[in-house]
Amino acid sequence: MCRLMVWVFLCFAVTGLYLSRLVLAGDVTCSGIVTMKHRSEEISITDFGGVGDGKTLNTKAFRAAIYQIQHLSRRGGTLLYIPPGVYLTESFNLTSHMTLYLSKDAVIRATQDTDSWPLIDPLPSYGRGRELPGGRYMSFIHADGVHDVIITGENGTIDGQGEVWWNMWRQGTLQFTRPNLIELINSRNIIISNVIFKDSPFWNIHPVYCRNVVVRFVTILAPFDSPNTDGVDPDSSSNVCIEDSYISTGDDLVAVKSGWDEYGIAYGRPSSGITIRRITGSSPFAGIAIGSETSGGVQNVFAEHINLFNMGVGIHLKTNIGRGGVIRNITVSNVYMEKVRLGIKIAGNVGDHPDNNFNTNALPVVKDVVIRDVWGLDVQRPGSIEGLKNSPFTGICLSKINLHGEIKPGTSPWKCSDVSGAAIGVSPWPCSELTSPGQTGSCSTFI
Repeated sequence: MCRLMVWVFLCFAVTGLYLSRLVLAGDVTCSGIVTMKHRSEEISITDFGGVGDGKTLNTKAFRAAIYQIQHLSRRGGTLLYIPPGVYLTESFNLTSHMTLYLSKDAVIRATQDTDSWPLIDPLPSYGRGRELPGGRYMSFIHADGVHDVIITGENGTIDGQGEVWWNMWRQGTLQFTRPNLIELINSRNIIISNVIFKDSPFWNIHPVYCRNVVVRFVTILAPFDSPNTDGVDPDSSSNVCIEDSYISTGDDLVAVKSGWDEYGIAYGRPSSGITIRRITGSSPFAGIAIGSETSGGVQNVFAEHINLFNMGVGIHLKTNIGRGGVIRNITVSNVYMEKVRLGIKIAGNVGDHPDNNFNTNALPVVKDVVIRDVWGLDVQRPGSIEGLKNSPFTGICLSKINLHGEIKPGTSPWKCSDVSGAAIGVSPWPCSELTSPGQTGSCSTFI
């Protein structure tokens, strides 16, 4: 009950934050990349025997309803309405030309019977499950090769009941990689909006090999100690818009990825055209993250108007030897952070490997990164930028950054190595490797 009251308080608090940020940021939005469609037909889960008592297993009802949508192929698509109630179900697949609509007080709740969970093949850009060799458990709500899919409503809840999975992870009894709450593979023209996501077993929203995806006006909640409960992880995807959302989880709020070591290099599909705007949240890990799985490359990422509280790291770009891939054209601006362990971190030594077959000569490239207009209070350490000796990070541009807090005696506020770029208006002043902008032409146009 206490946890529920905290969540309710956070949801009301963030509503006020949204309003204030919308006034400050104007009406700029990227959400127009996908059009919200009106469906010509509506069906209800109760038409297929769905019972919202929190006890009845509704797997057959969900699968029958979606089967009908798929095979009737109504012009303009079909809306599947979930009325108030708690609908317990096993995992299920979505289909094209459908809207999953959760009414107010509707909850789609995952069963905790892990033995009934289907297994699927690993993603080719990962080569194995992210946690364990072999396959992986299918996401709770899953889609592969679909288009024109909308998940929306009146702030109903999708509840992963992840604690049983978290405990298996803690106890070392997992047999395969935990399921995501929602995963969309090889899909396009997707909208996820006005829904609460709660207690995912693993990552919350994972669009992979997708294009034209909008995630907007969502709330994502999981306890601070819940392992690997990332908020939104666009992965080898393009044209992704993430806006106007509140995320409080046990891992990165937003993490842009593109495959893992030799498997991601071979698959060769980057993430590009990612916009992240007006996000508020808290986490023991990162607010805005790139990586660490970046082997396909990450480019053209733009994040702005970000509010972070009680964070491990505010802004984190992370990669490693063996990753390969190029991280470039990354811009993060207008960030407020408070009670943060490390304000900015760009590192070439983060993340594990799928196996021992990674190529130690596959060095990542990090270049043309702009971080500007950042304000922080109670920041324990402003920043760390550590490239690789044989692949220094270049074009790192910092501007108008003020990160305030008590630094431990004898500790340097910034730690830098194998990096070049420029800084202007940064306090505390960063490392000597970052010169004034007049000395580094590659940064002069940015700052």
